[in-house]
Amino acid sequence: MADLDEGVLRSSIFDSRKGETAKSRGQLIERKIDIIESLAGKVSNRRSRRWLNDCLLIELVPRLNVEEIRGLFAPPPWGDNKPLSAFCMTNVKEWDVFRNVDMDVEASITKALRATSAERKVYMNTDKAVALNAWRRVDRRTREAMRRNFLPQLIEGYEERIRVFINDGVEDVLVLHVQDSFHRLLLHGVCEFYNLISITESIVRDAKLWKMTRIKKKMGCNEIPPNITLAQFLRLSKDGAL
Repeated sequence: MADLDEGVLRSSIFDSRKGETAKSRGQLIERKIDIIESLAGKVSNRRSRRWLNDCLLIELVPRLNVEEIRGLFAPPPWGDNKPLSAFCMTNVKEWDVFRNVDMDVEASITKALRATSAERKVYMNTDKAVALNAWRRVDRRTREAMRRNFLPQLIEGYEERIRVFINDGVEDVLVLHVQDSFHRLLLHGVCEFYNLISITESIVRDAKLWKMTRIKKKMGCNEIPPNITLAQFLRLSKDGAL
């Protein structure tokens, strides 16, 4: 009886024999379950249950064919072949011409490319450096306010008036009437960016208190305004392009 049970356990339900049906395979599975459950008294219940589950999983999964086994070990070297690179697909003679360039010609081409790239980089970095130095003149609290509450249209409006005032040089003082306290803070920041003096005064008009900001150039300062405006600088800083 023990030899018969051992033979049943070792046999597979997928080893089809002549005249075998699905019903007979089901009976074989039930027979195996009965044999494994009968061993519960010899081993711990947890171990026998794990053994039973393992046997059932093994029996219920059919044997894999060659293609299925091959798919388990993908990617290469067991899976699909690697595609050829562009270097492998190119004619060897063409690459020989590229590799055998004269050293002097190679040095000349490399030098020209580096010079062009350096000139372009210096030109771009010069404008950014000038704008960055102008940004450092702005008070720290004003910088934080501009970053926290960026109002590009308002700042651009102030800049337009101030740049005309600097470039024309007709008037000695530019007077702006800005009543909102936060807007005045931004205006003072714009003036600091362009290295101007700005003073806000209170005046009485029509029995009301009004604010007036007087803007003027510093003595002996003929500084050219930065090519990058403050609004553009803040956008670049926000986008991480600086």
